[in-house]
Amino acid sequence: MNLRKNLAEGEIIFHEGSLSDCAYIIGMGSIEIYTTTAQGKKTLGILGENEIFGEMGLIDGLPRSATARACETSVIFILTAQTFEQLVHKNPKALLPILKILTHRLRETVIALKKGYKLPGANRRLTA
Repeated sequence: MNLRKNLAEGEIIFHEGSLSDCAYIIGMGSIEIYTTTAQGKKTLGILGENEIFGEMGLIDGLPRSATARACETSVIFILTAQTFEQLVHKNPKALLPILKILTHRLRETVIALKKGYKLPGANRRLTA
């Protein structure tokens, strides 16, 4: 994780739908994660120092599910797919914090679903 990027307030890190080939760890500042709906911009969360975002792309390689923007002057560190893969092989225990974050975010989604929030395509059948 040797790549550092300084961001100006309002700078876009990635757009929803763009190529997903790395994750980011916030070294300083805050990052807004948002999506655009038919009703307009919807903030999904604001992340702060030492939080990770964009991590799903390292695992599944699918396009970005939201847009990330610096809320203020910020510093992020880029975790490339290559670095992530090296980490998986050399120090799998280092992945535990990422897995905890993914699990936490999944639990938050389940809670939102229980409260009546509907995911896009909610009428589809889930198969095992």
